Amino acid sequence: MAALRWQRRKDERAPAILRAALACFAESGFAATRMEDIATRAGITKGTVYLYFDSKAALFQALARQAIGARLGEIAKGLESFEGSSEELLRMVLSTLGHIARTSDGVVLPKIMLAEVGQFPELAEFWRREIIDRGLALFESIIRRGIARGEFRNMPPQHAARLCVAPFLIVAFWRTVFSRFDETPYDYQGLIDAHIETLLRGLKADAPPAHQKAR
Repeated sequence: MAALRWQRRKDERAPAILRAALACFAESGFAATRMEDIATRAGITKGTVYLYFDSKAALFQALARQAIGARLGEIAKGLESFEGSSEELLRMVLSTLGHIARTSDGVVLPKIMLAEVGQFPELAEFWRREIIDRGLALFESIIRRGIARGEFRNMPPQHAARLCVAPFLIVAFWRTVFSRFDETPYDYQGLIDAHIETLLRGLKADAPPAHQKAR
């Protein structure tokens, strides 16, 4: 029984370290945070932190994968088996990512990355490769699916994909930078809903002329 309790504590340490790292990065920034600070916040020794993560960069990468990367992977796996319309698929993906943007503590990560990019360009390189490129590829595949099926108008998928993502960046930065100045809490869900409806209207293929419908 003692061995089981030890294993349970061991398994719980990595999530606790990640929570502590996120809190420290959010409060002090990436550069100013020390591994000792993270260990103290997590209630463990610095040596224990290094058993799980060999650097602050590794912690940042794990947080990004946990907050966003894992969900992108789950969504991508389900694309091939999705049998509904491309509109339904895009609505589902946008709603899922919108929920993350408005509720996850991980939205502070883009702010941290941008604030530290001059000193730590590897953070931006990682974010571009693991988050941005994967997210854009996901949306581009949905847009191409819709175009091929005649559901979406023919437009450059790379531009449409960036239009899909843009409002989530607004939500992330508003929550982490500007929300403290709001007299009343901003309606993030309302923004996401308006984005989805506006985007889908813009993507919808034009109806065929009346004489073609009659054939």
